[in-house]
Amino acid sequence: MKLEFPGVTATVSSELMVLSSDRRLQALASAVVGGGFSYPRCIISRHVSKDYHHAHPESDLRAFAASRGIDEPFVGLMTAVYLDKARVASVQDRNLTVSAIVTAGVGNPTAPGLSAPASLTPGTINLILLVDAQLTPAAMVNAIITATEAKTQLVLERGLRTPEGYPASGTSSDAVVVASTQRGDTCAYAGPATRVGWLIGRSLRQSRRAGRQALQAALA
Repeated sequence: MKLEFPGVTATVSSELMVLSSDRRLQALASAVVGGGFSYPRCIISRHVSKDYHHAHPESDLRAFAASRGIDEPFVGLMTAVYLDKARVASVQDRNLTVSAIVTAGVGNPTAPGLSAPASLTPGTINLILLVDAQLTPAAMVNAIITATEAKTQLVLERGLRTPEGYPASGTSSDAVVVASTQRGDTCAYAGPATRVGWLIGRSLRQSRRAGRQALQAALA
């Protein structure tokens, strides 16, 4: 996995992916660790077995991170996908850069409002979006909406269905992280009609190097 994003380096093995920034990022996430708004220098994703079960996954992930020398605030995800299978794409428009890092596990497809509530499992589609710009809080939320819409279209295009037969839009435990450098251009919005929203969508769709390849590989 080769990440081309200013100020962020990626260290990846089958068991762990660590994204390290040379400056604090502003992040908004639905994550096991660091959910909500936070200001980390580090985003990690840990591989767990498909039968992983822990009464306190947050404390388990924190202990795992500490055992790997990560002792500062971080955003942390879990996945049953081996992390060396993560797909990455970086796209740029003038001085605005967006990178998408995607892992896709689809063992528990769901359709919100149709599928019954289910316990969280490691079979998730995890999206990490890095944005080299200043995003307002509203734009951070907008970015998550845009990324989720793009992910849903990719899943629908592939024809994934729930056990009940409904068209699936994702899995029961999908997670998303948007992290901005808070430098450069100020973006008040990040919907599909904006430059940053367009780049988010493009990064997730980029053929054979981003989320679409990861999703297709998982769904094949």
